[in-house]
Amino acid sequence: MHLDFLLIFGWTLILGVSLLAWRLGGRVERQVALLVVVMSLAITLIGLITDKAIQKPSYFLVDGLFGAGLMVMAMRYTTAWLGVAVLLQAAQFSLHAYYLVGGKMYDTFYAMVNNLVSLGVLVCLTAGCLLAWRKRRRAGEN
Repeated sequence: MHLDFLLIFGWTLILGVSLLAWRLGGRVERQVALLVVVMSLAITLIGLITDKAIQKPSYFLVDGLFGAGLMVMAMRYTTAWLGVAVLLQAAQFSLHAYYLVGGKMYDTFYAMVNNLVSLGVLVCLTAGCLLAWRKRRRAGEN
């Protein structure tokens, strides 16, 4: 029951921020929102895999692809909020690498860091949306 609530809350947050990006954000915010939704869907589907030997490297691969996608976007658009999101995703990728290479079982520390980093990326995207919206408003006022 507790896990179901967290899953619903997490998806509500992901979809809410993504809708905010489509409503208030610019091109980069929309592209990052699409990337967030696709990668979150992939992570959710990987969570359904019962074989932990396949699950761990799959998480590692998806987080690596997500980080690479964010890096490409950061190099193309060079926004501060996106740079912070890339750094957060690098920390998450390192977390997965540590648990994968060390053969460690996922624990409370892993879950806490993983969720906080994911929340941090969503906060960065939200900040990007608000900055893009403010920039458009100011341009319209002049």
